[in-house]
Amino acid sequence: MPARELKLLLEGRVELIGRIPHSSNAAFLAEVSDGDDTGWAVYKPEAGERPLSDFEPGLYQRERAAYLLSDHLGWDIVPPTVVREDPPLGVGSLQWFINADAREHYFTLYDDAPEIHPALAQLALFDCIANNTDRKSGHVLRDFDGRVWGIDHGLCFSAGYKLRTVIWEFAGEPIPEALLADIAPLAVTVPGVIAELLDDTEVAALRRRVQRLLRQGVLPSFFTGTHFPWPLV
Repeated sequence: MPARELKLLLEGRVELIGRIPHSSNAAFLAEVSDGDDTGWAVYKPEAGERPLSDFEPGLYQRERAAYLLSDHLGWDIVPPTVVREDPPLGVGSLQWFINADAREHYFTLYDDAPEIHPALAQLALFDCIANNTDRKSGHVLRDFDGRVWGIDHGLCFSAGYKLRTVIWEFAGEPIPEALLADIAPLAVTVPGVIAELLDDTEVAALRRRVQRLLRQGVLPSFFTGTHFPWPLV
């Protein structure tokens, strides 16, 4: 667990730097500081959420749930994310900022960096478990150490099947046995720290998705254009 990052996110002073453009919901770059230790975070306040017909207010809790799922699996593909009540615009999520080349995104990474294809396929599996409704290409980052991250998980964990993603190049491929072993416990029990952020139907649906993946043993395929987000990037 990234102790320094979590300590700053949980306890640091939050100062807004500016709004992040091209986001459907309000998102802000913030500096978090604790004495001489500082870092950057992405702040998504509930007050800045656009009303949706298929998701209740409180998308910031799903951001937190996605991080907890990644952490529980030991995959570390979602940046550390916490919920804070006291930032300048009220309750919301604070996610550690990933410093990455802004010119890169899923499509460029898939084409230019075949060595990270296993990490991209793992992210595709994560999205199947979380039922990610909005995996755009720009939501896939590679930091300057070469690690792949997924960001922007406010539209996850719906009880109904709503997978929309750009990551379909691995459809039908076998899921590695090690990853199946990682997800298998979720078919029985969803950790309480995740379950408390969702409703009972969403928790049960998460278990069913894992059960289906374990039975099929392959990453799913898409059938219609509705399985792609828009815009793609």
